[in-house]
Amino acid sequence: MSPRLEDENPDRLYMVTGGRSDVTDDGLDMVTLIVSECDPTPGMQSEHARILRLCKNPTAVVEISSELRMPVSVVRILLCDLLDMGRITARTPRQAPARTRLPDPEMLKQVLVGLQNL
Repeated sequence: MSPRLEDENPDRLYMVTGGRSDVTDDGLDMVTLIVSECDPTPGMQSEHARILRLCKNPTAVVEISSELRMPVSVVRILLCDLLDMGRITARTPRQAPARTRLPDPEMLKQVLVGLQNL
């Protein structure tokens, strides 16, 4: 059985990040997709290698965090390292055009009531 996130050793997280506690505006949010640009190399930090293997296909930051069982803030630091080395690329999901209208809230309420009545 793997350890739970809340059981993570804070000293280990400190070591993984090299003592860094946060990154400046890196543009990485929870749904940013990460894609590996290369395979892991010998001697690479194990967390970096795991990220590269995990991200052969586009993978969201939050999914990487879950898979590594580490806080998103720590994963973002690791991802910034890999971005700086050119080993990954980050893709921000496309935003809907500004003119796209959201569904009418009243209609959504009616749909919800209809589903609850099923």
